Amino acid sequence: MGFSTEFNSVCKFKSARELEDLFEYGKTKMRKSGFRIYPTGMKVIAFDPDNQAVAIVKIKASIAEIDFQDREITLVEMDLVRRLTPQESEVETALADEMFFRDHAGQ
Repeated sequence: MGFSTEFNSVCKFKSARELEDLFEYGKTKMRKSGFRIYPTGMKVIAFDPDNQAVAIVKIKASIAEIDFQDREITLVEMDLVRRLTPQESEVETALADEMFFRDHAGQ
């Protein structure tokens, strides 16, 4: 059992509902499988389920625990700082694709 670190530039939503809550209410809670570390107080780029950069968010809390089904999970609470402009989204999406999302097996 160990922790994986989420780098300071990536916060990827797997659920469209969590992302919709962020935009509607200005805050949301994201559930991730496994133990992860999200530094509280850090601003990060949020990505939608299709790996498109959509917003800047600030991490309020990160709680790693074992649930009642004996699964390791991390709950991350965050506030919306602001949505990205189309130009910012394009640049951040391209950078994240190269740095985090693309398969680097051939390199």
